[in-house]
Amino acid sequence: MTSLARRLAAEALGTAILAATVVGSGIMAEAMTGDRAVMLLANSLATGAMLVVLITTLGPISGAHFNPVVSLVFALRRDLTIRDAIAYVVMQTIGAIAGVALAHAMFGLPLLQHSATVRSGSGQWLAEIVASFGLLATIIAGGRHRPDAVAGLVALYIGAAYWFTASTSFANPALTLARAFTQSFAGIRLADVAAFTMAQVAGALLAAIVMGWLLTPAQRQQADASPRR
Repeated sequence: MTSLARRLAAEALGTAILAATVVGSGIMAEAMTGDRAVMLLANSLATGAMLVVLITTLGPISGAHFNPVVSLVFALRRDLTIRDAIAYVVMQTIGAIAGVALAHAMFGLPLLQHSATVRSGSGQWLAEIVASFGLLATIIAGGRHRPDAVAGLVALYIGAAYWFTASTSFANPALTLARAFTQSFAGIRLADVAAFTMAQVAGALLAAIVMGWLLTPAQRQQADASPRR
């Protein structure tokens, strides 16, 4: 098994590159067009493509979580220890903020900014529950049925969720916090981060419950339903 230090380094590196992709593609899109639909298209395509690369290359090292709610659910499913999950979350958060700073540096902007983009309201919070539920459901079911396809499945889901959710599918507490430090197209006001994070955790936990039931082997369901003597 890969050492914890290497796994944590992979999580920090992967989350940093993912954050740099999300923010950097948003900055580039804003510089090239004033059409918000085109901006979102560029943002979603870049993010989806990078997810395939990162999950494929770093997955064998750390599992390629790059997301605190993924690590939380894996810990609840006992696929990751609580200690390791906490360490993963810390490194993911550090990596996400570093990735935002890297994106800003590449475009000659202040390393950290304060976003003024308001993302609040029941529709936005529901969208984050849906986005996070779908992401974790994809990971759990994909890992059970087609582990070799998880990278593509996650990328396709996130690419789609950018468009069908009102929040444009943040679905990641580490990236949500980091995006509070950019004034770009991808930003979110710091005051809105806590509500988004709570919605993301709720969606992830709901996915763990629902998919845990859906994927229970038939023979175990029958055993649980049989009368006790």
